[in-house]
Amino acid sequence: MAELEKIASFTVNHLVLLPGIYVSRKDKVGAETITTFDLRMTAPNKEPVMNTAEIHTIEHLGATFLRNKEGVKDKTIYFGPMGCRTGFYLILAGDLASKDIVGLMKEMFEFIRDFEGDIPGATAHDCGNYLDQNLNMAKFLARKYLDVINNITEDRLVYQP
Repeated sequence: MAELEKIASFTVNHLVLLPGIYVSRKDKVGAETITTFDLRMTAPNKEPVMNTAEIHTIEHLGATFLRNKEGVKDKTIYFGPMGCRTGFYLILAGDLASKDIVGLMKEMFEFIRDFEGDIPGATAHDCGNYLDQNLNMAKFLARKYLDVINNITEDRLVYQP
């Protein structure tokens, strides 16, 4: 087998990466551009990773928020966790910059932080692992990430070398 090309996300220096909102990549699909965002919630290799239960809750709440939000629901292609458990990927239709979604992410993480009640889709009928949820920890992580979003600086909007 020929040597495999390193994918773009593996070229980001994870030793200096801070929590933030980054454009991970842009792809053309026909005439449309789609933008993949790296919603980095923890500093890789420096802070503990998130546990699966709170990741799962953030995924359910974030996806529900995005797919119900006017002006965004028809542009949302995907929202889900990174395998390394340090953040999430958000894929939106459009040629976008990180600064374009700061307000949206503030709204989404405020929704998660303030959520009360039954987690959408957290039933045996709707989800393949519905018991693996942690709303309290998801809300804690949303508050922590909102501190980043509310004070975001350029070095947390663009990958650093």
